Amino acid sequence: MRYADSLLTEGEVVVLRTRQHWLALLVRARAGVFVFVAGILLLGLVIFLNVAPGVARDVLGGLAAIMLVLGVIIFVYRLWHWWAQDYIVTNRRLLKVTGILNKRSGDSSLEKINDAILIQPMLGRLLNYGDLEILTAAEMANDRYRMLKAPKEFKKTMLTQKHSLETEFAYTRPPSPPMRADEPAETPAAPPPQPSTPVAAPAEATTPAEATAPAAPAASAAPAEPVEPVVPTEAAAAVDDPDGSREITETLARLADLRDSGAITADEYQAKKDELLGRL
Repeated sequence: MRYADSLLTEGEVVVLRTRQHWLALLVRARAGVFVFVAGILLLGLVIFLNVAPGVARDVLGGLAAIMLVLGVIIFVYRLWHWWAQDYIVTNRRLLKVTGILNKRSGDSSLEKINDAILIQPMLGRLLNYGDLEILTAAEMANDRYRMLKAPKEFKKTMLTQKHSLETEFAYTRPPSPPMRADEPAETPAAPPPQPSTPVAAPAEATTPAEATAPAAPAASAAPAEPVEPVVPTEAAAAVDDPDGSREITETLARLADLRDSGAITADEYQAKKDELLGRL
């Protein structure tokens, strides 16, 4: 893991990672390149002039070898320094980390950035590099990214993440779905079912004998002998309700209560109702 990754906070995501253009490496390592080229020229001169073996040849050859080694060391050091750079755009900030052993890091929060000035010379447009200046509320360059590789992509990514961050703060997100979407959410307890309108039971059929029977004797009459209670049987129920309409009506009333309380569905109620009415 690179050093810049250890600076990321919880929930922070790297969107773009880049560094300076390779031309910046040549500019920084120009001393090493110059020494290396000078050593090659000196060595070629000794060979071209065919210097006779002796002190002069040994001194010139040794000097050329030292220059070659020194040029390689300088270039490798600058290459290491260039490779250790990290110019990062995250979903919250810009982060710039430089240094090999001694690290230096600087960041700019996206919500505090007002604008960014991109400067690309003609050669920079051809080789795709440029300088990017970050402007804050003070209208001063808070940070400069010199000879940045692909600066237009870097700036566009930065502005896109800034817009996304501002949109996230400005608008509330829709509420998250329930933990288990396949189960219906709990609903408040339904109020107790209101008593249904009592269905008037059909008048009991009266037989002609009952219609012409004399009225019962008054209470003042002599008390009759106690009669044991008679348990109604199916035959008696059949006499009281010969066509079974009262039983069906009571059953429908109970089914309606079950439907209102949610114990059965409306389809089940309708099917049972049709079945019971078909018996009449």
